[in-house]
This record gives sequence, C-alpha cells and structure tokens, in this order.
Amino acid sequence: MTLADATSIASPTALPAGQAAPRVRDLRLDFFRGIAMFIILIAHTPGNFLTSWIPARWGFSDATEIFVFCSGMASAIAFGGGFDRAGWLLGTARVLFRVWQVYWAHVGLFFATLALTVYLTDLDITGRNYWGQLNLWMIFVESEKWDNPDILLSFMTLRYVPNYFDILPMYMIVLLMMPVVMALSRIDLRLVAAFVIGVWLMAQTALMQGLSLGAYHLEFPAEPWSDRTWFFNPFGWQLIFFTGFAFMRGWLPKPPVIAVLLGLALLVVLGNIPLSNVGVRELGLQWAREWRAAFAPLFNKSDFGILRFVHFLSLAYIFWVLAGDKGNNLLASGRGAFARIWAVTLKIILKVGQQSLAVFITSMFTARLMGFMLDVTGRSIAMTLLVNLFGFAVLIAAAYGAGWFKSQPWRVKVAS
Repeated sequence: MTLADATSIASPTALPAGQAAPRVRDLRLDFFRGIAMFIILIAHTPGNFLTSWIPARWGFSDATEIFVFCSGMASAIAFGGGFDRAGWLLGTARVLFRVWQVYWAHVGLFFATLALTVYLTDLDITGRNYWGQLNLWMIFVESEKWDNPDILLSFMTLRYVPNYFDILPMYMIVLLMMPVVMALSRIDLRLVAAFVIGVWLMAQTALMQGLSLGAYHLEFPAEPWSDRTWFFNPFGWQLIFFTGFAFMRGWLPKPPVIAVLLGLALLVVLGNIPLSNVGVRELGLQWAREWRAAFAPLFNKSDFGILRFVHFLSLAYIFWVLAGDKGNNLLASGRGAFARIWAVTLKIILKVGQQSLAVFITSMFTARLMGFMLDVTGRSIAMTLLVNLFGFAVLIAAAYGAGWFKSQPWRVKVAS
C-alpha cells in the first residue's frame, strides 16, 4: 500500500545527514504501484470471478506486499530526505503530518463506504444487506457488548477497526515507527536491523506462543468487546515496509543480476505454485492441502509470515530484472500500433501508481459499488469484464483528477 506520492527514485547511495540524495528517474516504482492498485480493486469486488486468478492465488504473497514494499520505497524518498535536510525533529513532524492526512483519509473512506452501503441496502433492489456484508451491525444495532455512541468513539480512536478498513491504520502505525528507525540509523544500521527484525519476531503469534511469551506478543485489539485483533498486524508488516525503505536509502545494496540468483528466485516462485491456492484448488493436491494446514503460521497474512516475505522478494527480483535498469525495458520500442498502445497504457499505469492514496481510497469505495452492479446485472463473464472495466476507468479518472489538483493549475501565471 504507496501512500506517499513520489514519482522518482533516489539513487541507492547512503548519504551523510544534511545532504540530499540525487534523484534518478525510475519507472519501476510507479509501474508496480499502479499494477497493484488494479489488482486490489479486483480483489475487493464481491463475487468477482477474476479474484480467483489474481497473482495472490498463485503464491503466498499478493498485491498487499507490492503496496507496502513500494510504500516503504516511496516513503524513503518523500520523508527520508527530509530527515537528512531538516533534521530529526522536523523530519518527524513531517511524518506526523502525513499520519494525520492518512487518518482522515481512513475516516472519510469508512463513512463514505458506510453511506453507500446503507443507500444500496435501502434501494432494496437485490434484497441484500450491504452494510451487513461488511459486518457493520454494531453501527446500527445496540448490544450488551456495545452501544452506538461508544462504537463511533471507538472507531475514531482506532479501538474499533473493521476488517475491510484495516490497511490504512496499519500504514499509520508503520509510519510512526519511521522516526525510531531514522534515529537508530544515525547510531548504527545494525541497530535498525535488530529493531525491525525483533519487532517482526514479536508479532509472530505462533512463535511467541510456542516460546511461552504470548504476553509479549505485539498486536492491537480490533474491537473492545472481543479478542479479535487487527487483520494487518503493523508490527509484522513493517518488515517488508522497511525492507523497501532500506533499499531506497541505500542501507541494503541492490542485488546483482546474475543467473544463480535469477534461477533461485524462479525456483521459489514456480515451486510455490503447487502449494498455492490455485495448486490446491485446481490440481486437487491433498498433500499440499495438508501442508498448508500444518504450516499455516509460516505464510500467515495477518502476522506477515516468513514465506510471504521470501516469495515476494523472489517475485520482486524476477520482475526487477525483467523491467531492466530504471525500468528501461518497460518503454515501448518501435513505431508500430502495439508500441503506441503500450506507450499509452504505460502512461496510464504510471499515473495510477503516482496517485496511489487517492486511487486506493477510490478503489475501496468503488469495489462495493461494483459488487452491487454484479448483483443486479448477473455475473456472466461478459458482464463481469464490463464491470471491471468500469472500475478501472474510475481509478484512472481518480488518478488524473488527483494529479490535476496537485499540479495547482490555478497558480500558473498567464503572460500578458
């Protein structure tokens, strides 16, 4: 998930405090962020048959890893340089301001989606309860466990985090860890590694329970009246965020492009397919099903299990190599029709990736509308494809609209 709007990648060279990193244009960050935005829309649309075939079904990792990893990379650009130029206090202030922005984006998304689902339910066209599908009963129904005024206060203070609305709270907590990481980096980068890995280990439920250290398990409660916790445990997911952050800061060297690493990455990715959702579902491999049940903590999504990390890094390396230096292989070559179509497509994907916060919020809202449209029109292949194209068009419009507003065209002076 990134939420920091950066359109260029800093050179991966560690620099002393106060010295800004040179910026080198690289298409790969925005390209893969844009791809992730379209996948996330598909994944969140109820009853969308395309969801069964998104990349997440072929391996342990999914678009969430792309989103969070790229968030770390872009945050290194957007905020890391601020710590270098303005110092730790002002760098922290900028991070806190971003957290404030994301918080209100989270609140706005929740109430806009709630209003939409109430409206669609009241239309009574399909006979479905759309706010009930999101398990938002406590907003409307009082119980001995909760009352309506208290539930709203719990939501505003992040003590109540509904599952559908949990990625932005996770992102806020990870951002709040950035000043700690930057402070440790000024002492010794090994302290950064120890902190990030140590926090990740303490977020692993099975590990902490196995060591009889459950009392020290790091997680947040998702609601005051039950034991449910945040679906995206920020203390687990910060590992991949700060991995991207470290690559962009130059704390981790970029891996060499060699046949051995490429072969190993391919082995991990291809070897994962029999153990994936598609492998179990389509191939009917009973041993794979039993393996997944026995070793579920290793790829647990909530805690960000280690196999998700290994699979994502392998997949990322393959596509990093395929995209070429600074993403040059993504550029269209030649003057034929295909080259022109790809050039336009690439431009659109990059724009969506550049405006990822606006696009993500729009995506989560639009996905519920798309589910309603499929309920009304039916889920034939043709209709499902049309509804998905509608959703893509909405995301593209949101990206270009956000980009236009950010360009502040009203400030352009007209020559007299």
